[in-house]
This record gives sequence, C-alpha cells and structure tokens, in this order.
Amino acid sequence: MSTPSTIDDVLFEDLDPTAIAPDAAAALLASSPWHRLVVAGDSVAAGVREPRAGYRDQSWSDRLVAALSADGRPLSATNLGVRGLRVREIHDRQLQAALDHRPDLVVLSAGANDALSRRFDPVALRGELRALLEPLVDSGARVVTIGLFDLPRSGLLPEPHATRLAYAFEALDAITRELAGTLGALHVDSHHHPLAADPGIFSSDLMHANARGHAIAAAEIVRALAADAGTPPDRTRRDR
Repeated sequence: MSTPSTIDDVLFEDLDPTAIAPDAAAALLASSPWHRLVVAGDSVAAGVREPRAGYRDQSWSDRLVAALSADGRPLSATNLGVRGLRVREIHDRQLQAALDHRPDLVVLSAGANDALSRRFDPVALRGELRALLEPLVDSGARVVTIGLFDLPRSGLLPEPHATRLAYAFEALDAITRELAGTLGALHVDSHHHPLAADPGIFSSDLMHANARGHAIAAAEIVRALAADAGTPPDRTRRDR
C-alpha cells in the first residue's frame, strides 16, 4: 500500500532521470491496448520495499496500475504476488488464478528465491520457469518478465555470499531472458540497468529494493511496454 506524499517527499524522484513522473507514465501508456492486468510472482511482485526519502512510497506495480488506469481508463488489476515463493510454488499457487482472470497483460517476477537457495539448480529452474511461462503466453496475454537488480555486486553483501549469489543471479537472468525470447514474452532487463548495483536502491534488509528502486523498475517497465505498444519514445527521459 502506498502512503500520501508531499511535494518535499517527491522532490528527488521528480528530478531523477531514471524515474518517470506519473503524468509522463500515463501519457506513454494512454493508447496501450491492455485492460486486464495480472501481476504474479514473489516478493518483487508483491511490492515488498521500504521508504526512501524523496521518493513516492509506491511499488512498481502500483505505479504501473496508476499509469494504465489514468484519466479513467478501464482497468481490472490483480496482484497475486506472495513473498518467499519459488518458481514451482508460483506455478502451483498462482498460474490457474492468473489464467482465470483472463488477462491481456501479465507481469511476472519469478526465480529470486530459487537463486537465493544454496541448492540452486539452473537446469531445474529453466524447466520450471518454462512450465510457468508457456501457459501464460499461450493464453494470448502479453507476458512480461522482469530481471532482478544486481544486489550481489552492490558491495552490501559479504563474501563469499556475494560471489555465489552473483553467479546465481546471472544464471537466473540469462535463463529468464532466453525463455522470454523463445516463447515470445517481453523481458525487461533491470539486471543490467546502470544503477542495478547501486547500494542506494536497496532496502536495509539487503534483499529487496527500496522506494527508489521501485521507481526505477516502474520506469523501465512502463517504457518497455510503451515501446511494445508502439508509443513514441519518452521525450522526458534524459541520459543516465
């Protein structure tokens, strides 16, 4: 849930070229074809975060919903995200519910908890992620996968934990990107964003993004969807 923001609260965000203002996001998606949104996955999908001074305390999915529904545009939105789930659990607990919603747009965040496990198995993950993605794509919805920020290279995690997780996160990103390309989904590459390893975008739990991280993630998703829908480029975007 988001909290009210004052002008002072959002000063930094409105000057941040890696974020996108609500009105600009709405304009980019004003002619988009999507009216039934499902967000599925883990804590990233659920919007887990902590506040960051100068940024709206909103998750990336809250921001996406606001952009898609601006000016009274019709939108049915369901967020199925649950903290702590692995890909197999997302498949078992959320896939049918997502399909039952009859979405025309699905945004999926899956695999982080698999990658965090010391028993991470990239081969098994690939099969499980394909089993999750394929029915969503086959339903006719536009399916979007999102990459994780690069927490292991932020300098916030101790060694050898950071090195092990860097390998796992790279493997997860490569698998997700490859499957999205193979199956016809749209992959938003947050993992290689210029600020993906910036310690200032992470929460104090050293696991989730903070409100600034969510602002950046939302901007990347909105811009990717706008390009996918054929909207002219975002003229408010500045070089990072």
